[in-house]
Amino acid sequence: MTTVLVVDDEDRVRAFLNRALSKHGYEVIEAADGESGLRCLDNTQVDLILLDLVMPGIDGMKVLRLLEDRTEAPVIVLSAVADIAVRVAALENGAVDFLVKPFHFSELLARARLHLDGGHSVPPSPRVLEAGSVRLDLERRRVRLDDREVLLAQREFMLLTYLMYRAGHVCHKDELLHDVWDLRFDPGSNVVEVAVRRLRNKVPGLPLETIRGVGYCLAAEAS
Repeated sequence: MTTVLVVDDEDRVRAFLNRALSKHGYEVIEAADGESGLRCLDNTQVDLILLDLVMPGIDGMKVLRLLEDRTEAPVIVLSAVADIAVRVAALENGAVDFLVKPFHFSELLARARLHLDGGHSVPPSPRVLEAGSVRLDLERRRVRLDDREVLLAQREFMLLTYLMYRAGHVCHKDELLHDVWDLRFDPGSNVVEVAVRRLRNKVPGLPLETIRGVGYCLAAEAS
């Protein structure tokens, strides 16, 4: 099984990547800082490293320099720092790729395949995503629940995909704005509420709970 080491100090980022990558057949190891990530490599052989740059203690750039003598695994940097000089420095220090946060998971998955032995060691991506009784066709943007199938608009599809990857976990509104709408701050609009309302209207019975004042949670198991 392909093993991916995720080094990021944000709990929600690690949790999201763990859940999403696991659904695609990867084994995921999490590290909350650079020092922990380096320790993981002392005991475990990994095939790919996803590395944040801005972390407490040993930052990602220093981790890159220290990785040279520890592993031959390719490193993809995932960072909110979009400055071109930082990208160049990361690549010069050994990273094979750089994705700016927020990123779409489908793009990360494609780049991971590219750097993992030409994709030969990577399990194929499933066409259907399941969470409890909800089935989502990732190619046709169609969701099925209780023998009813519905075509989703692109933003509704992106929202439901995100909620399904994090099924059973509360997704905060600001998290959804950041990761689904690519907004780094809350503009004071109700775009999330509108998209959720459309999802519920299109998919009656969708097990999506509103956590008042916080966000939303899609049930992980069938009710």
